[in-house]
Amino acid sequence: MTTNTSIPSRLHHTAYLTKDQEATRKFYEGLIGLPLVATWSETDELFGAPRVYSHTFYGLGDGSGLTFFQFANKSDQDLFDPQLTPSPFRHIALNVTAELQAEIFDRLQKAAWKPEGTYVLEHGYCRSLYTEDPNGMLIEFTVDVPNSSEISKTRKNTAHKDLEKWLAGDHTSNNVYR
Repeated sequence: MTTNTSIPSRLHHTAYLTKDQEATRKFYEGLIGLPLVATWSETDELFGAPRVYSHTFYGLGDGSGLTFFQFANKSDQDLFDPQLTPSPFRHIALNVTAELQAEIFDRLQKAAWKPEGTYVLEHGYCRSLYTEDPNGMLIEFTVDVPNSSEISKTRKNTAHKDLEKWLAGDHTSNNVYR
């Protein structure tokens, strides 16, 4: 396997804000099963003022992670954590096996974790389990279909042409896998 060194090798981490580090830990580590791999407590000069904050890292299988920041001072928290309109199109998607997806679904059900907001969708190219984390962020646990590498190859080969069609106003669905 050759490595393409002209593009980033993997996601190092993706960062979000939390109003409650302990609720976030209980969800990601305790309920979902992502290990807490680092907690940093820091004071830095950020954007013109000293800021006191912690950030926690939850590990993923490839070495990348999900990171959550919380500020010690409410004014800093309010400044950097504005209220966002909930949207299903702003979410974290994690690739899992079918077995792990079933285990996570079972844990969510047993914990009675947001049953009104936990659901499964069949997209044709993957099967997704959705729920919300304690911060109101939608999180998706995705299982690829068996022929996903063929589907990915097809989409890669037509990606530019498909985007050009969309931008030109042709909004015809190209998802033939449902």
